[in-house]
Amino acid sequence: MSTIYEKVRCSMPDIRWLSEEEQQLWLEFREFLWGFPSAMDRQLARDSGMSSGEYAVLAAVSQGAPEALRSGDLATSLQWERSRVSHLLRRMEAKGMIERRAASADGRGQEITMTNSGWKAIRAAAPAHVGFVREALFDPLSELEKDQLRSMLGKIRSAVVERELW
Repeated sequence: MSTIYEKVRCSMPDIRWLSEEEQQLWLEFREFLWGFPSAMDRQLARDSGMSSGEYAVLAAVSQGAPEALRSGDLATSLQWERSRVSHLLRRMEAKGMIERRAASADGRGQEITMTNSGWKAIRAAAPAHVGFVREALFDPLSELEKDQLRSMLGKIRSAVVERELW
C-alpha cells in the first residue's frame, strides 16, 4: 500500500524529493529543532523558575553596554521581532527583573537595565544552564564532531540567508 507522500511524489516527478534516507534525517533534525528548545525551557524553569526568553534577555543585557541596552539593539542581537521583545520586557519589568526608561540620547526607544533582582536571577541561573548546555550539547561530541557541527550549521544558515529567510 502506498502512502500519500508516495502518491504525491509520483504525481510530481519534476520535484527534487527527499530520498528515504534524507527524509529520515530531516525528521530527526526536525525533532531535534523542536525538542532541544523545549528541554532547555524545562531545565531553566526547573532550576531557576525562568523561561529561556527571560534568560536570553538577562544574558544579553548583562553583556550589553554598561549603562543600558536599547530595546531595539536587544531585539537585533536576539534576532527577535520587536513586538516579542516588548511583550517579554513588559512581563520582566512586572516581575522586577529589569527597568525600562526612555533612551537618554534621543528620547526615542527604550533603554533596558537589570535590577538587583535581575542580576541575582541571572547569576543563580547561569551555572545550571551552562552545565545543561555543556552536558547535552558539547560533552557527547569529540573535538572533530564539534568542528563538523560548526561547519554544518554555518552552511545551513548560509543557505537560508541566501533565500532571505533568516
